[in-house]
Amino acid sequence: MFTDKTLTCKDCGKDFVFTAGEQEFFEQHSFLNEPQRCHSCRKRRKNSTSETGSVVLYEVVCSKCGEVEKIPFEPRHDRPVFCSSCYKKIKEGKDGK
Repeated sequence: MFTDKTLTCKDCGKDFVFTAGEQEFFEQHSFLNEPQRCHSCRKRRKNSTSETGSVVLYEVVCSKCGEVEKIPFEPRHDRPVFCSSCYKKIKEGKDGK
């Protein structure tokens, strides 16, 4: 049913084989997209969060209440950032608007 496919890694530009077995695994787990990176780039990306393997946290001030919080992504200056309490209220529709 499946045959090996040659794909190009979006990071290093090298060709890699998306094997029939990998394709079958992707289908069984309902993965919709083919891999975009070769095995070594996937491994490098997975290990690149930091030398300790932990996520880098950024300290921000909540745009709604002013509380200081650490978040796992670098904030964009053109978008508001909320603490977890304010974010939860906004998602539940209890932000007073």
